[in-house]
Amino acid sequence: MQLFYNPTLDNSAKQFTFPPDESKHMVRVLRKSEGDIVHITNGKGYLFEAEILEADQKRCKARIISNRKSIPKRYKLHMVVAPTKMNDRYEWFLEKATEIGVDEITPIICDHSERKTIKLERMERVLQSAMKQSLQTVLPQLNPPILCREFLESDVSTGLKFIAHCQEGDKMELKRKVIADNDTTILIGPEGDFSNEEIDLAKEKGYVPISLGRNRLRTETAAIVACATVAIINS
Repeated sequence: MQLFYNPTLDNSAKQFTFPPDESKHMVRVLRKSEGDIVHITNGKGYLFEAEILEADQKRCKARIISNRKSIPKRYKLHMVVAPTKMNDRYEWFLEKATEIGVDEITPIICDHSERKTIKLERMERVLQSAMKQSLQTVLPQLNPPILCREFLESDVSTGLKFIAHCQEGDKMELKRKVIADNDTTILIGPEGDFSNEEIDLAKEKGYVPISLGRNRLRTETAAIVACATVAIINS
């Protein structure tokens, strides 16, 4: 199934016109024609089935045949992850986390962060592409970057809260702390790890230190291991 994305669709829509870039891709590349059936999501949980009325390369029109809302998960996963030094590694994390199943992502700027700026528009496109590729109907929420301390001070999240860091101390493996059907927030630091002050503040705010295994992992790898662990526990 080829899945298309348009955030403006709602469950009352009767017709839909694809934007020029998708119209061209649909007609010239996918060879779609009048009468063909396509699928569209609005990223809010709805899957629309539509019949092409006009296979125009500039304005491909379709008639909405049906729509259905996906059953929501019993938990939400919020990954709070420091940007990596190389943009492509963070984009890899976004792609794979979306495929595995993440609900919200917040980039945090830490004391030891080497990269302090990110391109949100580009990252949104990565999320959209991964959502369509994995045939999901809910687009993860991508928040603007925020200083780690500001995030912790303003954090009002409920559920399970964990911080993964490399320093010595009393830590249990994440797989032994995750509880199924519980909202979960996980903090992953930069290549230089969280500072002592950030770790102490996180603990004050209720974050439990956890380990992701014996090996030392890159930021994006640690984030994916955490996503996969939560997904497996909840499967």
